[in-house]
Amino acid sequence: MNEHKNVNALPRRQFIALSGAVGAATLLTGAGATGSAAATDDPGRGESPCTCPVPPTSPPGSGQSPCPPSQMQALCGSLTDNDPLWHDVQYCTRGIVPPAPQPKPDCLKTTPNYVVLHGKPETQHNYLLLPSCRITGIECPFLVTSGVANYWNDAWENARSGGGVPVQYPDIGLGINSKGARRFDQMHIHLAGVRAGTQRRLQELDTMGRMATHPAQWAATANQAPITGTGGSGDRTYRILKLTDLRQNLFALLNQNVVRPNGLSMADQTLIVVPKTTATGVAGFYVLNSDTSLHGGTSTCDYLLVYA
Repeated sequence: MNEHKNVNALPRRQFIALSGAVGAATLLTGAGATGSAAATDDPGRGESPCTCPVPPTSPPGSGQSPCPPSQMQALCGSLTDNDPLWHDVQYCTRGIVPPAPQPKPDCLKTTPNYVVLHGKPETQHNYLLLPSCRITGIECPFLVTSGVANYWNDAWENARSGGGVPVQYPDIGLGINSKGARRFDQMHIHLAGVRAGTQRRLQELDTMGRMATHPAQWAATANQAPITGTGGSGDRTYRILKLTDLRQNLFALLNQNVVRPNGLSMADQTLIVVPKTTATGVAGFYVLNSDTSLHGGTSTCDYLLVYA
């Protein structure tokens, strides 16, 4: 595995920015996790819990990107939750020492919006990016709103060659597990390696036109394909979308174009990003999604990412 006060009134500007998020919570309420991955989440660390500064609608040290409002605590987590990764975030952002016997984490990078930690096992191609906000995981409805930070682009800017915490591996992958396939309940994006065979397979599918080039096409059967996993784990089916950059909110794209139109649950989804690498550099991004509603689908990113 790889992972570790309610405010009664909001300032008017924050209230306007977050009012759409409350609607999203209503949309996603009742989404349960039925993930099927036997290998639960993260070849990363079991890290520690933390508590956002008051007010909880802002990440530590920042008034810029708001955090989920108190109305979303049922799906996004409470500031008092006892989760190891949340303890780690609190240590990195506020100096709150994790409860014994949990060790202090190595805070590889700390910003107002996120922290970067080692995954487990600790290698030079296994890291975790976690929000400074209290966000349990992919099921949090705040993630599909316009007010949320772009954690995927942040992950790439760290993982890329020359980035803040670069993944030292020939090909890079970013991934998040479903609720049922993860071990810890503070959202974390894995920054890891991917097999050369995964990169080749994706470029073959790209050449064959076997992937969506517009988010509205993402769920189409024609854009679904099997990809062989690591360590002889076999093929899993993924919906594949190609994007030129990561400026859009990938959680919102997934919710709008795959989850809601097909009556699925965000809690059950896994999401993986693999940069398309060429001799001259990165030429776009392959965004893979899967869940167990697909024939041969999976709810975990662990089949494609390389941690050890």
